[in-house]
Formats: sequence, C-alpha cells, structure tokens
Amino acid sequence: MKLTKKSHSCVRLEKDGQTLVIDPGGFSEEDAVLGADAFLVTHEHPDHFDEERLRAGMANNPGAQIWTLKSVAEQLAAAFPGRVHTVGHGDTFTAAGFDIQVHGELHAVIHPDIPRITNVGYLVKGADDGTLFHPGDALTVPDHPVETLMLPVMAPWNKISEVIDYVREVKPRRAYDIHDALLTDLARPIYDRQIGGLGGAEHLRLTPGASAQV
Repeated sequence: MKLTKKSHSCVRLEKDGQTLVIDPGGFSEEDAVLGADAFLVTHEHPDHFDEERLRAGMANNPGAQIWTLKSVAEQLAAAFPGRVHTVGHGDTFTAAGFDIQVHGELHAVIHPDIPRITNVGYLVKGADDGTLFHPGDALTVPDHPVETLMLPVMAPWNKISEVIDYVREVKPRRAYDIHDALLTDLARPIYDRQIGGLGGAEHLRLTPGASAQV
C-alpha cells in the first residue's frame, strides 16, 4: 500500500484505487480529506478530529464512510445516516478495501487531574499480509505482528524514553514519525538519533505530502 504523510497525525493509505484517511485533524491540511473513500478517527481531540473537515470529506464523496469511536460518531451520525460506524477494541471491519482491526481503549495519561478519554488504534492490513498500525494518542501494543508502526514521537503525554520502549515492545520492521507538529526542526536530529539508535527498528520520517510504499 502507498502511505502518504500529512501534517501531524494524519496519514493517507492507498491500495487498488481506493483511499483511506486516518485522523484528519485541525493540524492537517484541508485537502487531506479530499478523494477519500473511508475515514478512521482514533479519538475526539481536535488535532485528530476536525468535524468541519470530515464533513467536507464526506460531502466530497457521497460514498465515503467513517469508522470511529462513540464520542466522535455521535457528532456526525445524524448528518450522514448509515455512513458512520461506531467501533471499539476487538472489532474488525473492511474499509476502502482494507481489512482493519481495532486495538486499545483509552487515551494516554496527560496528567492525573485530566480525565482520560476513549482512544482506539487501527491495525490496517495491506497487500501480502503487510500491516500498518496507527495508535492515535496511546502506546497500545497490538496482539498481532506490525510491519509499519506510525510512531507518536512528541506529545504532551509522552517522553522519548517511552517512545523508544514502545518501538522495542511492538517490534515493527519500520517506524514512521507521526504526532510531530510540535517538534521543531532543531530537535528532529536528536529524536532521529535516539529512536533510530535505541528502538531496534528502522526509524523513518516523511515530510508532509511525501509518500512511501509499505
């Protein structure tokens, strides 16, 4: 499948002429949703879920559908009857020709005083049994092998030692940076060196708009 990085945590996946978009939030480009056949949203935070943007994507393609957790689905279901699907940990489904498994239940802890919200990650199966995992805002470890890990490198809820240990625990073949809008260019070489040197997997980064085959 073709992976295209958009800004922050948004990615586009293409296979057999269909397009799947994950987490088109307020930090991603406005065109991130255009032409998509399906959308996956991990949780309700605005850097992952932009309601106006998603509505535009659904209007752009009358056949497009959304799979997401309850808190997001409730905001969209009335406007798109039959096109918004609620999912949770353990669910499986097919979207835009991709077979998908749902993993995880809660957002990572930001601070003990901040209530945790629901968060789900998506394990996406591509061609030849290749898999890509997008965890949203959590360090969820799927109970299935992961070839390509979308790695949240910089967030208010994590630190680099946790990121490195996450790569070690998942054991992907490769890890691509996401959740990186808050990471300055000055700091990127530090993250590249430490994650790449200590994580135990190939550590990669795509600039927004760049693509790779995974």
